[in-house]
Order: sequence, then C-alpha cells, then structure tokens
Amino acid sequence: MPSETALLSVHAAVVFLAAAVIGLVMGCLVFLHDKSVPAAVATGLVAAKGSVPVLHKLIG
Repeated sequence: MPSETALLSVHAAVVFLAAAVIGLVMGCLVFLHDKSVPAAVATGLVAAKGSVPVLHKLIG
C-alpha cells in the first residue's frame, strides 16, 4: 500500500502562496500605472522572488 506524502510542507505552501499574492498585486499595480504587460510581469516575478526569503523567516 503506497504511503501518501505531501509534495510541500504547509509552511512552504503558505510562503509560496503569500509570495504569489504579493507578485500578483505588484504586477497589477504596475500594469494599472504603466499599461505595459512586460513591465508588469517582470515586476511581479521580481517581487515574488524577493519576498520568498523574507516570508520564510517571518512565517514560522
């Protein structure tokens, strides 16, 4: 009988979800300001990537 193991821990899932929300919000704000999709996507990715280490330390 195969055991069910989680792909991610709950902590990692919460960190990645919060980072995704931050990236989406930042991307939407840049898009609303500049009307530029590439700038919005780049900003969202950079914001999400930059927030993961900080969230990992804060959410514990």
